Amino acid sequence: MAKLRIKWVKSAIGYPKDQKATIASLGLRKLQHTVEHEDHPAIRGMIRKVMHLVRVEEVVNETL
Repeated sequence: MAKLRIKWVKSAIGYPKDQKATIASLGLRKLQHTVEHEDHPAIRGMIRKVMHLVRVEEVVNETL
């Protein structure tokens, strides 16, 4: 299964508490922090909610 690399790029100041909670539940602790998660519908839903605050890229495993 693919992985998603999520980077927090914009401050959550001035945004609703539920969006701040979503950032925290993704495991992001401070600006410019990057985490990797398995690609699941629940993670995709969280990303969609805060897509104006994060940058997402798909990580391709190239192990043989």
